[in-house]
Amino acid sequence: MSTPPAAFGLHSVRGLPPAMPTPGDRFAPIRTRRTFEEICQRIRERVGSGLLKPGDKLPPERELAQHLGVGRSALREALRSLEIAGIVRLEKGVKGGAFIREGDSGRMDEVVRDMFTLGTVTIESLTEARLHVQVLVVRLVCERATAADLAALDASVDRLEAFTRAGRFLERVECSREFFRLLAEATRNPMLSMMVASLNEVLMRFVYARIAAGGKPQPRLVEKRRAFLAALRAHDVEQAIDLMRSHLASVHRYLLKESRGTSTRTRLALN
Repeated sequence: MSTPPAAFGLHSVRGLPPAMPTPGDRFAPIRTRRTFEEICQRIRERVGSGLLKPGDKLPPERELAQHLGVGRSALREALRSLEIAGIVRLEKGVKGGAFIREGDSGRMDEVVRDMFTLGTVTIESLTEARLHVQVLVVRLVCERATAADLAALDASVDRLEAFTRAGRFLERVECSREFFRLLAEATRNPMLSMMVASLNEVLMRFVYARIAAGGKPQPRLVEKRRAFLAALRAHDVEQAIDLMRSHLASVHRYLLKESRGTSTRTRLALN
């Protein structure tokens, strides 16, 4: 069922009260927000306040436009913008409409990748951030990991070893991605899981592209993973952190070297 308009606390977008001047203010430039942006803001506010929850269906287009005092074209533009942002899901058909989405952590991956592609962030800043985030992850995993978490990490290393023996190095890269995902999930902190996934999204693509181009995989990786897991099991925080730092430092040196002469193939891998 659609959420009744009253639950939105919606009032007409038109006729908003003017901003109050502050003492000593000179005449500030007038910045008028476009109608569709105001509609987006109203809906975001209701999601943020809990008046709208994942799975809720917005009122029909005509009804919602009337309550907001806006044209249907502006409302459609707002809904398309919210769909792109991952806030709403638009469905067609008799039972279709605009629905509030569950949170999509994949959006964060796209943002980081786009920022890197546009040059807003560099490989240096990404690798530095990854190092510090993983240190925090290791500390929390030493405190919170369950037997099931450690078993899943063990199984991941077993797959890593099997792919290494078989010379299937592209699958080995995916095992590394899986290992860091499982490690982040063992923190029981979804925000850290999203951060780890987003940082790895770009960095692992460099590694994948290099291996695909015939580059040599990192030696002794299985041995390093086993030693790291042994430190986790022993709750030896400092040893686990030292091993993680050592591993990431070697990977990051490799990535920095590769990024200075990024090939067309690597750039394509980031798209």
